[in-house]
Amino acid sequence: MGLMDDSMKERFRKARGQNAPQQQEKELDVEEYYRLQAKMLGVLLRDARLNSARTEEDCARIVGVPVQEYMNWEFGDAAPTMPQIEILAFYLGVPVSHFWSSNTLRDQYSEDRRAEQEYMQLRTRMLGVLLRTAREEAQLTVEQLAEETKLPVARIQQYEMGEAAIPVHELQALARGVRKTMNYFLETSGTIGELLATREQWKHFSELSEEEREFAANPVNKGFIRIAIMFSKMPTKQLREVGSSIVDITM
Repeated sequence: MGLMDDSMKERFRKARGQNAPQQQEKELDVEEYYRLQAKMLGVLLRDARLNSARTEEDCARIVGVPVQEYMNWEFGDAAPTMPQIEILAFYLGVPVSHFWSSNTLRDQYSEDRRAEQEYMQLRTRMLGVLLRTAREEAQLTVEQLAEETKLPVARIQQYEMGEAAIPVHELQALARGVRKTMNYFLETSGTIGELLATREQWKHFSELSEEEREFAANPVNKGFIRIAIMFSKMPTKQLREVGSSIVDITM
């Protein structure tokens, strides 16, 4: 069974947008309404299963039903109960609300994939600009950088123009060549940059001693942390003056 096509989406949206069937409506219309809901649920169930790389047998086993019964759910010939849906949502790693939405994960990930491609193209150009800027700051020609890194001149020129993506192991060599660390080339803005920065901060936090982590994590110590931040931003001369004043007080 394929994922939901545009015609089924439109039919389902119309059915969802209608009010509850009135008594004067034909019984056939009511049956069609619920049949569409069951079909849509089956599409979303199959979508979630494929997205999590599970088999029909896996899903049938986790809810304790025969494989054929589970397959009937995906075909829309029958429907699971709420407890069964809750177990499947947990097992397949999706929110329960996924099963009464009108968008498949494939639709969502197609949009995400396009955004990822655009991000990578933009980052490739940005890395090229950063590389060229760092090389010029180091007062190196492309030829000198090529000699130092043993990379072809033409390849470095492609990298600087953003015409080719830089493999990480070559970027490490180029970073050393232009006297920069790899952090210089890291993304620091946007969703991905913020996430990466947070992970780096957590890495440094986890490297603190247990006593230091407990102190930083205790809300009572926020005031001390703010004072430490203020001290870290003070000029050296002012810090010496503060230190001298503390010594005078304690004498």
